[in-house]
Amino acid sequence: MYNDNPTLPKDPNKILHDRQGEVLVMADKSANHKSFYIESYGCQMNFSDSEIVASILAEHGYGPTRELETADLILINTCSIREKAEDTVRKRLQLFNKVKREKPGTLIGVLGCMAERLKTKLLDQEKLVDLVVGPDAYRDLPNLLQGASEGDKGINVLLSREETYADISPLRLDNNGVTAFISIMRGCDNMCSFCVVPFTRGRERSRNAFTIVSEAVDLYQRGYKEVTLLGQNVDSYKWENPETKVIVSFASLLKMVAEVHPDLRVRFSTSHPKDITDEVLYAIRDNENICNYIHLPIQSGSSRVLELMNRTYDREWYTAKVNRIYEIIPDCAISSDVITGFCTETEAEHQETIEMIQWAKYTMSFMFYYSERPGTLAARKYDDDIPLEVKKRRLSEIIEVQAEVSHQHNINDIGKTFKVLIEGISKRSNQEYKGRNSQYKVIIFPVEEGTEIGNYVDVKVTSCTTATLRGIIVDGPNTQATLSQQQASRV
Repeated sequence: MYNDNPTLPKDPNKILHDRQGEVLVMADKSANHKSFYIESYGCQMNFSDSEIVASILAEHGYGPTRELETADLILINTCSIREKAEDTVRKRLQLFNKVKREKPGTLIGVLGCMAERLKTKLLDQEKLVDLVVGPDAYRDLPNLLQGASEGDKGINVLLSREETYADISPLRLDNNGVTAFISIMRGCDNMCSFCVVPFTRGRERSRNAFTIVSEAVDLYQRGYKEVTLLGQNVDSYKWENPETKVIVSFASLLKMVAEVHPDLRVRFSTSHPKDITDEVLYAIRDNENICNYIHLPIQSGSSRVLELMNRTYDREWYTAKVNRIYEIIPDCAISSDVITGFCTETEAEHQETIEMIQWAKYTMSFMFYYSERPGTLAARKYDDDIPLEVKKRRLSEIIEVQAEVSHQHNINDIGKTFKVLIEGISKRSNQEYKGRNSQYKVIIFPVEEGTEIGNYVDVKVTSCTTATLRGIIVDGPNTQATLSQQQASRV
């Protein structure tokens, strides 16, 4: 799952949010600490990595701040999956350098995939940063900071076959205290022709299962009610206990985390269609607190294009997998990733993608037109031959179709009652809560006396938009009054 367009603060001192509105920069500067400000872009793994970085910095005297102009260290955790993401980062770096000119001595660093891809270019050619740190080198950040403070340019972009940061307890950079990410593995062994991730994050390696469970236990004891297990391809998770030689699969790990407590919801992202097993599906079906939601990227509805993408499945195989999911988990919600305008894609193949969205009934999709990334197999082998205006037109058509499918999916939920985890107050009104059901759908409903953030409540859906459900808490003291008000407003 990828976020190419986070909400940027118009005032650089304002707090930065991701698409769900979770706070990424928090806490005021402590009088006894140096301070760091961090922004994160791209996939959820980057947001999780920022929490690892925050923990490492905290051990060396740095505290997080929302005050960009007073920060001693400014970091940006980057994504290279699309050119637009890199362009956004460069614009932010230019702003950061204006801040630095007003406060000499401030250090600026680039973390993550863009650091890994561009390496010394950001330091020597563009001269935008003092530090360049790849995804496997965060432990070296304190040493690099020391050198940078003495005038050296700090860089470490070495990839590792072992690093999982399993022993580091992330410093949670959010303020809802309800949901959290747990990284279970790093890297990717799938060589999709369009994707730069294997080159920026290295080979797959899975984290010690017991440290994952321990982190989930700690989060629950601190009041968190939902964890999302993260990896580039979680279904390929495989860890061998060095003492017993027992192999822990992803399905086994899911059940281990679910057993932490019945009130701890478990989600995961992202799945590769070729690796998700029936064992995983049965684990979801048989454990109420493992959410009925799977993000299953299709990328293209055309078998020929999928082969060019090196996705290792065709249209028929994917449809059989979707059918299997709905067979085992009838009320499962499936979302997807779609790339339009890939090399040599025809209009007929574009229509196949549209048909797939309609057939699979995705609750939502992350949709983009193809952006060639240097160093990938596609960049080396294929011409990026679809004109930009065609890519954009096809993308608009896909977005329109997905909106129709999402809306119909939501209409079908009207009248149903869902168990909802209250995540916070709605952005539009402090008299309304926002939360999600097991299917990852956002539901907005009136605040009821006796309920609070972090509670589970049963919510009956009364109306919807394309992206959101609206409802009321069932059997709450104000239920009947709320129903009457909604009926009156419709009249």
